[in-house]
Amino acid sequence: MPVEASLLDILACPACHAPLQDRTEADPAELVCTGGECGLAYPVRDGIPVLLVDEARRPA
Repeated sequence: MPVEASLLDILACPACHAPLQDRTEADPAELVCTGGECGLAYPVRDGIPVLLVDEARRPA
C-alpha cells in the first residue's frame, strides 16, 4: 500500500532531514532517504512508516 502523497510531502529522514522516496511497492515496503550521505531505508508496516533510526536498514 503506497504512502499518501500529501503525507510523503511532509515526512523527512529523522537522521539527516532529507526527503524520503516511496518504495512501498517493493518487497520489503520501505521509505528510502534521498540524502547522498545517509540513504537509510525505513520500513513501512501495515501502511505505517516506522521512522526510527534504530529500525532503519543501512544502505548496501
